[in-house]
Amino acid sequence: MAMPIIAPFPATRLRRMRRTPALRAMVSEVDFTAANLIWPIFVTEVAGAEGEIPSMPGVDRLTLDGARRAAERAASLGIPAICVFPHSDPDLKDESCARAWDPENISNRAIRAIKETVPDLAVMTDIALDPYNINGHDGFVVDGQILNDETVEALVKMGLAQAEAGADILGPSDMMDGRIGALRTAMEAAGHQHVAILSYAAKFASAFYGPFRDAVGASGRLVGDKKTYQVNPANREEAIRCVARDLAEGADMVMVKPGMPYLDICREVKDQFGVPTFAYQVSGEYAMIEGAIRNGWLSRDAMAESLLAFRRAGCDGVLSYFAPQMAEMLA
Repeated sequence: MAMPIIAPFPATRLRRMRRTPALRAMVSEVDFTAANLIWPIFVTEVAGAEGEIPSMPGVDRLTLDGARRAAERAASLGIPAICVFPHSDPDLKDESCARAWDPENISNRAIRAIKETVPDLAVMTDIALDPYNINGHDGFVVDGQILNDETVEALVKMGLAQAEAGADILGPSDMMDGRIGALRTAMEAAGHQHVAILSYAAKFASAFYGPFRDAVGASGRLVGDKKTYQVNPANREEAIRCVARDLAEGADMVMVKPGMPYLDICREVKDQFGVPTFAYQVSGEYAMIEGAIRNGWLSRDAMAESLLAFRRAGCDGVLSYFAPQMAEMLA
């Protein structure tokens, strides 16, 4: 972008427009509202597992009643969407992952509970096999290999079950090739043309996911790593190709994950494609900021600054565990 022509000092004093809150507000280049937030929540089916997650201070696993209360809180704060993540019974995890598309799994029960409580709140889901996979992977594992096409077939069944439960937005986070096209085709064929897909299109093999795995009960279960299906953190161009592919297959919106370490990718995605672009401020990012705030090393303003950065980088919205705190601050 070309630099604007400005008069030399002292005719131009850039501090003039920073002098008062009113002047600063007049020339603010981006803003942030509660409408820019999606609130990720964890819903558990394990008795006694509700309550605060130690590696994510201030974030709780919720019962179904807790999910209903979270929905009411989101609506009261102007947050337009909640994203549901399951904490499933570890004793029921297996290699078949069949509970992923069970209409009565905890995710689908939570979707129905939220829509019954606050019908106008948008409910987003997670599509990946790892919450139900004894191997901790997003796809089927055979002889140490993550199967792509067989996993996509399972993900389609998972997405159809979520759509039947009332999901508004499907969030495929698995990073299997071809899953967006398969999901879109299945939704059209099953009469779910209205269901949107927010694809985790540029999801990196990041070290920032650790607390999330604690939250969903996957810590210690992962056999190997996810580097054969998530994007190398060094690869900008590959991430852009992933976004282009998912849009070509029918994604309505795309996501970059994690968030703050990949703001350059957010900016490039928005500039290149001009589509609804989101970022996920993941568990590790949340834990670092919240931990520093609680230790007195940062002020609560650091939370707001971190979220504003996503808007400046071109994001239309952010999935953040800070969503209710940020919405309250904005109010």
